[in-house]
Amino acid sequence: MSDKPVFVTQPYLPPLEEFVPYLEQIWANKILTNGGPMHQQLEKELCAYLGVEHIALFNNGTIALLTALQALRVTGEVITTPYSFVATSHSLLWNGIKPVFVDIDSHTLNLDPAKIEAAITPQTTAIMPVHCYGNPCAVEAIQKIADNYNLRIIYDAAHAFGVKDSGGSILRYGDLSVLSFHATKVFNTFEGGAIICPDAKTKQRIDHLKNFGFVDEVTVVAPGINGKMSEVNAAFGLLQLKHIDRALARRREIDSIYREELRGIKGIRLIEEAGQLKANYSYFPVLVEADYPLSRDELYQRLKDKDVFARRYFYPLISEFPMYRGMVSAQRSNLPVSHSAAEKIICLPIYPDLSDESLHRITSILKEV
Repeated sequence: MSDKPVFVTQPYLPPLEEFVPYLEQIWANKILTNGGPMHQQLEKELCAYLGVEHIALFNNGTIALLTALQALRVTGEVITTPYSFVATSHSLLWNGIKPVFVDIDSHTLNLDPAKIEAAITPQTTAIMPVHCYGNPCAVEAIQKIADNYNLRIIYDAAHAFGVKDSGGSILRYGDLSVLSFHATKVFNTFEGGAIICPDAKTKQRIDHLKNFGFVDEVTVVAPGINGKMSEVNAAFGLLQLKHIDRALARRREIDSIYREELRGIKGIRLIEEAGQLKANYSYFPVLVEADYPLSRDELYQRLKDKDVFARRYFYPLISEFPMYRGMVSAQRSNLPVSHSAAEKIICLPIYPDLSDESLHRITSILKEV
C-alpha cells in the first residue's frame, strides 16, 4: 500500500495545456486586470452556474468580506460565530466593528439562532453567519430575527460554492453572500473571491468600492480599496468551471465511501447533511467523542505519523486569539458548544485527486485503533 503523503485538501489542477490558450489570449489582448474580458466572462458564467443574477469578483474572499461590510455601511456591533476561519471576524475589526460571538448548534456547527436574540443590543446592526463546511445555516430563522430587529445579514459563504436547497442557491439568502475562491476551495481561481449582489445598483456600488471608489477617470465617490481580480485568475476560473461538475462528482464519491467506512466506528461522529440539499462536499469533518480510544489530538498525531495530514478546522476558536479573548462574548462559559466542537473536530482529506487507495488507507487508520 502506498505511503504517499495525503493532505486535507489539494487544489484541482486541470491539464496545463488547457490553460495555455487562455494565457495566449491575455497576452494578445494586453489586458491584465481592471475588469478585462476574462473577468467579465467569468462573472457572466458564474451567474449562470450558481443561479444568481449579479456577482462581483474580488482578488480574495477577505477583501470581499471587508467590502461587503463597507457596501452596507455596517457599524457598531455584529453578531457572528467563533467557529470559523479568522477572516470572518478580522473583517469586522478592520472595519472598526465589534464582533459579538454567539454559540453554535451542536448538530450543524453553524450559528445557533436560539442564541442570537439574547446577544442583540442597541449597537447591533448586523449578523454575519457562516455556512460552515458548506452546510447551510438556519437561514429562515436568522432572517426572521433580522427582520424583527431591522438588522443586516452578510453570509460568509466561503465554503458554500454551488450549494443549493430545495428553493435554489443558498447564496440568495441575506443582504449579501461572500464566496472564497482560494486554492483550497471546491472552486478556485488560485486566489479570489466574490460577493453575490441582490440587484444591479448594489453591484455597481461594490464595483466602485473594489476599485478605489472610481466611477470614471476623474471621479471618486467612496474610499474604496484595490480588490480587483486579475485576468490570469479569472482565466483559471473559467477553466475550472469546465471541470467543476466532474470534481464535485468525485467529492461526492469520496464522501459516500467515508460514510460507509466510518459510520459504525464507536466514538466517531459524522455530521449529517441537511435534507433536500445539493452539497458540494467541500470538507469531511468528524467529531472524535470521548468513547473513541484516542483523543482528537492523539488521532491527529497518529494520522500525521502515517503521512496523512488532516486538519483541526476550527481549532482554536477565533474567540481564543489575543485580539478577541478579552471580549465578554468570547468567554468560554458563553460558548460551550463551540469549545466542545473545537476540541473534537478533525477534517479528513477530501479532494478530486484523492485515490481510493489513499482513502482506504485513511479509514484503516481510524479503524485499527
